[in-house]
Amino acid sequence: MEAMQLWAARIAGAAGVLLSLVAVVARLAGQFWIGGLQTGTLLQAGIAAMVAGCLAYVALLAERSRAGR
Repeated sequence: MEAMQLWAARIAGAAGVLLSLVAVVARLAGQFWIGGLQTGTLLQAGIAAMVAGCLAYVALLAERSRAGR
């Protein structure tokens, strides 16, 4: 279970970084829309994914400390 939670945190964080990077690069290139979505929306989705990854990792750390590891 811990391994699955750790991988979920890593995947969410990586997806968030990629979404944010795509949004920033597109906006710097002068594009306001990507695939029907505004670049600001993609940036917010990337930030939300990174926050979800951080929360999953913090929950894993709290669970490990409670177990006494």
